[in-house]
Amino acid sequence: MLYFQLVIMAGTVMLAYYFEYTDTFNVHVQGFFCYDNAYTKPYLGPEASSAVPPAILYAVVCGVPSLLITAIESLLFLLQYVSEDLDNREKIIVMGDCCYLNPLVRRTFRFLGVYAFGLFSTDIFVNAGQVVTGNLSPHFLTVCKPNYTALGCVQTARFVNQQGACTGNEDDIMHARKSFPSKEAALSVYAALYTAMYITLKVKAKGTKLAKPLLSLGLMCLAFLTGINRVVEYRNHWCDVIAGFIIGGAIAVFMVLGVVQNFKGKSLLNEIPPEESVVSSIPMMGQPRIMDNTMEKYIASQVQLF
Repeated sequence: MLYFQLVIMAGTVMLAYYFEYTDTFNVHVQGFFCYDNAYTKPYLGPEASSAVPPAILYAVVCGVPSLLITAIESLLFLLQYVSEDLDNREKIIVMGDCCYLNPLVRRTFRFLGVYAFGLFSTDIFVNAGQVVTGNLSPHFLTVCKPNYTALGCVQTARFVNQQGACTGNEDDIMHARKSFPSKEAALSVYAALYTAMYITLKVKAKGTKLAKPLLSLGLMCLAFLTGINRVVEYRNHWCDVIAGFIIGGAIAVFMVLGVVQNFKGKSLLNEIPPEESVVSSIPMMGQPRIMDNTMEKYIASQVQLF
């Protein structure tokens, strides 16, 4: 099953790569009305010039949850390590028939693996929605630069659905056709909600009644501000951001409730070591059998009679 899960993970990563960096899936070309005020907002430059550039966003959604989960799992392991008798118990478990893994490594990789799978799944959902709908961003007409005279836009109600209606930069135009849903909103909410649920469900130490909600709400606030920034910079509509929030939040809740079962599992140091499981499977050959003792006593009593 481990190899099967690795194949699924590799397929998910490859599909996300094809959506993100190739032209395998063509974006739907959606038409527009001449002089439509919904698409005439100013263009504030490429994504790299945004207040939340993609490089920083991807680094945060990948790095912060990984660091928090690894740190908390390590801390919990150390706390249990110093509080239990470890003289007669090994801290390894069998993975398949080939190797041994520490319970800390196993649990950390499980939670981070599920998180990574959900992150790539969120990216696939969002890219699929953008490709299918081809929804126009608020600054579409600014980068499109249509020739209204050639298009015959004498009346503002004229609908334009021509392939070569735009005269601007092709890359900017293609990016402006991928507005719904907002990828930045979906990824940020997914990362924040998954991490917040992990902190709330796993950290049960005394004195953390206010620390847990403070950290969790802080992460959710950053995700919310990321979506607000997309609207303020005229890169997405409100409906795009809300749809991204819903997609990212739904996938995060499904991963926590349906895949890792609220991060429940055996204690890090409560694993059955391989030696004990092997010994328990061997019959107790040294114990006296009740039938043998009974027959011996009967034979001894008959000899005494004679």
